[in-house]
Amino acid sequence: MSRIVFIFLAAILTDALTWSQQVNVEPNTALLNEGDRTELLCRYGRSINYCRIEIPGEEKVLNLSPEWSKTPGFTYYGAGLTAGQCGVSIERVKASYNGQVKCSLGVEGEELSGTIDLVVALRPQQPIIELLTRPNREGYFNENTEFKARCTVRDGRPPANISWFIDNMPANKRTTPLDIRPSSNINSNARDNVVLSTSEQEIQWHLSPEDSNRKLVCRSHHQTDRESLPPQEAAYILNVRYAPIHQVDAAVYGLYLDHTAIVNITIKASPQPKIEWTIDGAIVSQGRTDGRYSAYEPQYLGNDEYNVTLAIAGLTLEDTTKVYQLRATNELGMTDYQVRISSSSKPPSSSLDVAAIVGIVVAVAVLVLIVLLVLFARATGRWCFGGATLNTDVGPDSEAQIHPEFQDDEELDGRDNGDEHIDTTQQSEEATPPVTDKLEAQKKADLKKSAAATAAAVIAAGNGSQHNLNGTTIEAPKPPNTSV
Repeated sequence: MSRIVFIFLAAILTDALTWSQQVNVEPNTALLNEGDRTELLCRYGRSINYCRIEIPGEEKVLNLSPEWSKTPGFTYYGAGLTAGQCGVSIERVKASYNGQVKCSLGVEGEELSGTIDLVVALRPQQPIIELLTRPNREGYFNENTEFKARCTVRDGRPPANISWFIDNMPANKRTTPLDIRPSSNINSNARDNVVLSTSEQEIQWHLSPEDSNRKLVCRSHHQTDRESLPPQEAAYILNVRYAPIHQVDAAVYGLYLDHTAIVNITIKASPQPKIEWTIDGAIVSQGRTDGRYSAYEPQYLGNDEYNVTLAIAGLTLEDTTKVYQLRATNELGMTDYQVRISSSSKPPSSSLDVAAIVGIVVAVAVLVLIVLLVLFARATGRWCFGGATLNTDVGPDSEAQIHPEFQDDEELDGRDNGDEHIDTTQQSEEATPPVTDKLEAQKKADLKKSAAATAAAVIAAGNGSQHNLNGTTIEAPKPPNTSV
């Protein structure tokens, strides 16, 4: 057991000694542009006797110390030899410095070394776009052609990245993986005794009319790009040929009756189309006149767009009811269009505007609110529904009764209002209630008497003085005396 422990401790000690003899470097890799300033440092855990640094492309080996400053452009960098640091400050990096920087440290009779990878970036050449799909002699591609192109960026260090754009927007097309290989140009390889790299990438898609007259851009991205030195790029203008593009039925408004009407339609085609109009079965070709109708030659507006014009002399109301057929034809196809004209100043609105929609919504909401309020008032007997029905039913305990038949004059014959009386006959004798209960009962009786008398007075006042069949006047009954 003790032997195992001893072996384990020996291994730890060996690792510690090995680690203490290692040279640490900062940074491990330095990526710089030509002309940049940089500091490279090698460190050891104990004091060192000397510091020697070798830089690719420099003939001299630099023996450095804090007091040493014999070679222009190089100075010692670090906290001193006693601190175990050996470093160099390079004022201006050259392209030839690309490679491994080696530092050698003298430690107690032996020499330890470390390396730093120094990459000095070199700006690549201008990108080149190579067409893998060839256009025709006029430089055009037909619609639906599978277009392929390759972008090449030569002699970069490190290799350049590539991105594709169409009119300054990402192309979003199918591309191959970026291919990086050593530059094949002998002169490029010989420059500063370093090997440069070439980057290539291909792009492909099927062309459509929307691609015509658009700019395909290959853009390189590199370590040397700066705000004052933007990425380099190459561009190619795509020219696509296609049949006239179909569009929805056209309508022209604002024409004046009894005047010459000019009907303008814009169509898109490549190459230029030939035009003919069909009106009531009659065909009017471009550059021709038939009666009151004249068809003009298409006028190029740019971006594959053409203005097509029909003139109608002495526009009539009947002319505005016709449908005008337009046919455009070029080498790649034929397309028919329908054109309608009107003397109205603007087309009829096919949908409600925002204000109308808001008004309808508000009106519906108000209507629903009113209905809910009416239902609520009816159910609870509030507002206009409160007291709408006068209950004239008098119970058996009432002291006065109202005869509704008094409202009919024919039923008053032979009867006298004097027969109306208040029945004050005591119904029965019961045990005398307490004083409080008697007062309450008396109040209720008085209220019933008052209601009955008031109702009778209202009926009498509404009928006024009534006459019986004999001509005698029947006076409206007087309300009883309800005073106690």
